[in-house]
Amino acid sequence: MRLLVTTASGDAESAPSLAHWLPDEALRHVDSLHGFAYQLSKSPGGAEDLVQEAFARALAAKEQFEAGTNLKAWLFRILRNVHLDALRRARRHPTLDMDDAEQTEASWTRERGIEQLRGDAELEALRHLVAEDIDAALSTLSSDARAIVLLDFEGFTELELAEILGCAPGTVKSRLARARAALRQRLEEYRQ
Repeated sequence: MRLLVTTASGDAESAPSLAHWLPDEALRHVDSLHGFAYQLSKSPGGAEDLVQEAFARALAAKEQFEAGTNLKAWLFRILRNVHLDALRRARRHPTLDMDDAEQTEASWTRERGIEQLRGDAELEALRHLVAEDIDAALSTLSSDARAIVLLDFEGFTELELAEILGCAPGTVKSRLARARAALRQRLEEYRQ
């Protein structure tokens, strides 16, 4: 199978094959996927595991990807499914040591805090507090509500969200409205 890829100049050229094209294109979205995975797992190690498993599944199922469709939405759907599978496994086998997860989280936060203080210390401290409040507000949402808000932040359309979440566009609208309202309520103090 040969794909037509549009170059920066707008000319169409023939790509070698889906097997060569897909991994390179998929890697363009790794940062967005990792951010989404971190918000779902609340752990740097968990996020890395989710992204790695999502890429493994995507590469294993590359024949199922339809050229010309939204690769980013396809990858996010796989990542969400990997997360849901992990949650189901965790419910069946609750063996996660929370101390390890909390230590990893604390370590990551310290590293991130050091990096952020390179600019204006007061401004960075304020940004960090606001980011923590937003993160805390997101954490209070259900897994589905958090996922739809985060995917909305990624800029997906309602049709793409429906594809990722595997539901009707009308369902996306109502879920998104409820999740936004819940997030707005939790961040009420910032509306002033």
